[in-house]
Amino acid sequence: MKLDLKKKLYNNIFRIRAVEEEIAKKYKTGKDGIMRCPIHLSSGQEAVAAAFSTITKKKDYAVGTHRGHAHYLAKGGNLDRMIAEIYGKKNGCSGGKGGSMHLIDLNVNFMGTTAIVGSSIPIGVGIALSIKIKKQKDISFVFLGDGAVESGVFYESLNFAAIKKLPVVFICENNLYSVYSPLKVRQPKKRNIAKLAASIGVDSSYCDGMDIMKVYKALKRTTDKVRTGKGPQFIEFSTYRWREHCGPHYDNDLGYRTKKEFNFWKNKDPFLKLKKHILKTSPQQKKILEKIEDDIIKEVDNSFKKAKKAKFPSKNTLFKDIYAQR
Repeated sequence: MKLDLKKKLYNNIFRIRAVEEEIAKKYKTGKDGIMRCPIHLSSGQEAVAAAFSTITKKKDYAVGTHRGHAHYLAKGGNLDRMIAEIYGKKNGCSGGKGGSMHLIDLNVNFMGTTAIVGSSIPIGVGIALSIKIKKQKDISFVFLGDGAVESGVFYESLNFAAIKKLPVVFICENNLYSVYSPLKVRQPKKRNIAKLAASIGVDSSYCDGMDIMKVYKALKRTTDKVRTGKGPQFIEFSTYRWREHCGPHYDNDLGYRTKKEFNFWKNKDPFLKLKKHILKTSPQQKKILEKIEDDIIKEVDNSFKKAKKAKFPSKNTLFKDIYAQR
């Protein structure tokens, strides 16, 4: 892998990490205003989104999950508008009404995140069908978690994608938990998610989601298959969230996961792993990496300052751009 690509990956993963950790910091203190929405952070599992960012094209489409900050940013979503949205400001990407779990940026074909587990899957498949009908060369990327494979729509969507040979990549971030429930109480003991997807008829693979260079190669290989007309692809990444399911804190005191398990995954930190690799193979890059970090920290800080100064939506916009399904 070329050094320039490694530095791109470094920029992407540090940027997501910096944003998530700053949200956690500000959420706890409330000194810069109150974030009134729930937040689901992806600290520790940023490698998948960071690698995706270097592979997707602007005209490609993507849908994210409730843990979607990283997905939004990776697709090119506007950071200023995302932070403003979390604060409920009128210049937020959803007009200040969606909050952390409802992010959208049509300028880069990021078609939204959702609070409903699994609901991104049929939306992404529908987009892929539209691409095929219009004979476009784009791809629909669908992010989902391990919990979403337990929903009926998972089977229906993959089955439909396989039959229609749709241009869609299903990206499963398996972080082992659905809220506080581990896989062992939710799925059969010997179930392999990638093999499950393959049994439905979608070409599937597995990759270590804590090694960003492996993630990049796996995602590129999978995406290239779709771009060359080989139909839908499913890829499962093993990963792990550091913080609580919902909120800015660490919740190891609740007892649903052991300290030993947490430390095992914390020691696999994909950001530090990449940083150590770059400095070991190219020690002269130290100052360049430091500048990347400094620039990103300034960018993130500015976004929070802008959000703090921004105004809330006016009352007469309360029912504007509001949709409901039944």
